[in-house]
Amino acid sequence: MTRAALLVLADGRFPAGGHAHSGGAEPAVKEGRIRDAEDLAEFCRGRLHTTALTAAALAAAAAHGDDPLLLDEAADARTPSPALRAVARGLGRQLMRAAGATWPSPELAALARCRPRGARQPVVLGLTARAAGLGPEDAAYCVAHETVSGPATAVVRLLSLDPFEATAVLARLAPELDHIAQQAAAAAHGPVDALPALSAPLLDITAEAHAAWPVRLFAS
Repeated sequence: MTRAALLVLADGRFPAGGHAHSGGAEPAVKEGRIRDAEDLAEFCRGRLHTTALTAAALAAAAAHGDDPLLLDEAADARTPSPALRAVARGLGRQLMRAAGATWPSPELAALARCRPRGARQPVVLGLTARAAGLGPEDAAYCVAHETVSGPATAVVRLLSLDPFEATAVLARLAPELDHIAQQAAAAAHGPVDALPALSAPLLDITAEAHAAWPVRLFAS
């Protein structure tokens, strides 16, 4: 295992398409639920302890070697919003392209053949981590990190928030991110049906509304 691979995979510049998504921050800003760094911290914390744990456990299970097709179905069952299911498949398709060029593997190629329209992003990320020689906890860390860094970056653009304040939010959330990654990795050793299934209904509702906006800065 190489820690350098983890840095590459978690880097926001890795061409997986995440930069075009706000993780629900754009509608939250419009509705006045995110107005400053304190609001951003609460928003990220909410995502971290709900949808992030669910996605991180799926990624960890894929990195552990569980059946990716079964995990893909489990991911769909854990995502009530059609808009978010479409987003996750689009991001998975883009990540598959990047991963195939960076860490090609038979498992990634097989998943691409079975899911030509895209597998769910956490599942693809877990297989990518596996191809890169990383473990379940590494995959979970990538998901947890993306869950909070995506909205933080988006809010800097949406509110002209001081980047130093946004980065400070991420630093303060670090112990909670550690906990979520460890919890997700532990869950990956159990059966797929027992993986976390936490959700955030308000994110589902606002995702559906956001998908219908005629003008938006972010894809989600």
